[in-house]
Amino acid sequence: MTLKELTVDAFFELLKNEAQAIYYKEPVLCEILDKQVLSCANLAQSLAKIISSKLSNHEVQTNQLYDVCMQAYEDAPAILECAVADVVAVATRDPASSSSYARILLFLKGPHVLESWRISHWLYQKGRIDLAFFLQSRISDVFSVDIHPAATIGRGLMLDHATNIVIGETAVIADTVSMLHDVTLGGTGKEKGDRHPKVGRGVMIGAGAKVLGNIHIGEGAIVGAGSVVLRDVPAHTTVVGVPARVVGIPQMEMPSLDMDQTLVGIKEKSLSDDPCPAIKTKIL
Repeated sequence: MTLKELTVDAFFELLKNEAQAIYYKEPVLCEILDKQVLSCANLAQSLAKIISSKLSNHEVQTNQLYDVCMQAYEDAPAILECAVADVVAVATRDPASSSSYARILLFLKGPHVLESWRISHWLYQKGRIDLAFFLQSRISDVFSVDIHPAATIGRGLMLDHATNIVIGETAVIADTVSMLHDVTLGGTGKEKGDRHPKVGRGVMIGAGAKVLGNIHIGEGAIVGAGSVVLRDVPAHTTVVGVPARVVGIPQMEMPSLDMDQTLVGIKEKSLSDDPCPAIKTKIL
């Protein structure tokens, strides 16, 4: 079975097998493995236990958040498919994860952030705005990542290190995007309405990059670490600097899959003096 064919049920079986192996090797972790994976009947229960254990506090109890998560999964089972895609993204892009689904889902912040946000997004769409914002606040407190529940985020994302990431209300992120720590997808002032970036498929955003305003980052583009992007970025283009300027073309079709953040071997491209020339085509 290939990763693309991995169903929610098949993923959970692999997760349980890995958790069982850890259970026998590391007795200290037996309780968490049993509670969050081995005692669960399916991925929905496992994810709900992980999320509720992370985000509950003295005022909002673990069992209450568990019930909310289960309501979301029953109403929108595609959330579970997104979770599988997110974990597989880490397994295939992050060498530090050693492709262990159990390690990724139980111990890495990136999937915890995304799967917690997906519950807040579901609540927001259902009109349960206050609880959605409560989860946003808890995600920010626990993980140091602030994602508005109204943002639009695809599947197969990798938030590497998942610290100090900010994603605004009207931001749109397509499938298969990778971004590192300290990335901001923000606005440029106090204007209302559609004011945040739109990020296309396969985009790689380096650590510390700031992408600001209602601009488009084209499919397969690379935004270099520490860059400040204020204008549209053409598809399959690399931009770096403050303000970001086009410096070439990525070596790969989907840079997010390779996680290559260097400029070594970059294909040269004829440049104008204008930073990040605007594109007029829709990218999502």
